[in-house]
Amino acid sequence: MTPPVLSVLPLAVPAVAALAFAVFGSRPAARWIGAASSVALLAVAVTLAYAVVTSGPGAALGGLLWLDAVSVFMLLVIAAVAVLATSGTPGHFRAEIAEGRAGPRTAARHGALVQAFIAAMNAAVLAANLGMLWIAIEATTIITAFLVGQRRSRAAVEAAWKYVVLCSTGIALALLGALLLNYASSTGGGGAGLNLVALADSAHLLDPDVTRIAVVLLILGFGAKAGLAPLHAWLPDAHSQAPAPVSALMSGALLAVAFYAVLRVKVVADAALGAGFARALLTVMALASLAVAATLLLAQRDYKRMLAYSSIEHLGLVALGAAIGAPLAVAAALLHVLGHGLAKAALFLGAGRVLQLTGSSKIASVRALAARAPVLAGGAGLGVLALTGLPPFSLFASELGIARAGLATPGMGWATTAALLLVLVIAGTLVWHSSRMLLGAPADVPGAAVAPVRTDTTVVVLVVGLLACAALGVTVGPLDTLLESAADILVGAS
Repeated sequence: MTPPVLSVLPLAVPAVAALAFAVFGSRPAARWIGAASSVALLAVAVTLAYAVVTSGPGAALGGLLWLDAVSVFMLLVIAAVAVLATSGTPGHFRAEIAEGRAGPRTAARHGALVQAFIAAMNAAVLAANLGMLWIAIEATTIITAFLVGQRRSRAAVEAAWKYVVLCSTGIALALLGALLLNYASSTGGGGAGLNLVALADSAHLLDPDVTRIAVVLLILGFGAKAGLAPLHAWLPDAHSQAPAPVSALMSGALLAVAFYAVLRVKVVADAALGAGFARALLTVMALASLAVAATLLLAQRDYKRMLAYSSIEHLGLVALGAAIGAPLAVAAALLHVLGHGLAKAALFLGAGRVLQLTGSSKIASVRALAARAPVLAGGAGLGVLALTGLPPFSLFASELGIARAGLATPGMGWATTAALLLVLVIAGTLVWHSSRMLLGAPADVPGAAVAPVRTDTTVVVLVVGLLACAALGVTVGPLDTLLESAADILVGAS
């Protein structure tokens, strides 16, 4: 059984850090509060994962929190991405303050909001009740709206409003779905209410017609927050306008947290309606997301939006793994979530540094980056290769696992083949756009022949994130048992 005090630390640690930012955030010495908090959170997540693996799942805080292999794995994802994002934040704001684009108060407000954002994500993955999960995800929308519009430019404010409107539409659909599921539970589900574990256990008692409508609304609603088609349009705008550390957290962790909600709903749907219903819905959403990403990446002119569309692609692959539903596919999808979080967080931080160096987010405005900032360019190039699924990065192993399971699952071979073809198109497009930015001679671009840029903390974080992603591609180490347990829970085998 997990110690009660330890169970609430994922909420308490970022809450204390947010308070510290509010009190001391404008002081220079406070700039590393976020990184220290994230490292502490990662240590807590590792400890909780060990406790769950050795002692089994359990409730905490009077039954409000539920810790099992799935929830603690998601805690690890959030904490790992948070370590990268918050470690890159001081360097990001040092450059912003030096160039007059931000001040110490902005940095302090940013730090407090980021810690509140992390606490809300932790609350979402630890919630024992679907209603609490919904509230926590809605809280992330409110908090990140201020972060997306932090620059207060017209484009940033428009992106923030678009983000709020589309995500709130999705969350409203999810709320209606939760209400319907609660109705189905109260009338025939043995009084399970919205408790996730009780719902999964008594799902066979739910009214199938009401449950079918509820599942559609819940998957569409939470899928919108995960950046899946058809309600994906907020994602490129929000990621392109948010500060780089915020984009890193949103792409690397928030999308995964939203899809975690989809995975929990799918467990109930499979038990109540059979595996085919949620599989069909998720397959359509996955292929639609991959098609959207492939189509819009071909003509993309903004490298931050390019990374955003890549996030749609990778969440589409995670959705495909969930749709396949085999233990191998689900475990691979979870590994994909972690690998994508590490690689994408590192790349968004790198993209933020490129934006500071060049003053433009346009692909056509960045040339010969390898000559100007070789370490940054090398890290960015390797990051793009990681996103394309090349070894030794973990995305290769996870995509291979999803493909193997899909081709071996009856009725999913065509969808897996179509997804792989779209992934090839996306990979080629990413390499083409990135090579135009990284390669070439400085003399090819007016003003590009400048002194090489020194390596800073942002570049160090970029390299560390990619090394972690590569290490996961070689071996998952102690995560193997946790992934197996989480996959068993999500396929209903445990």
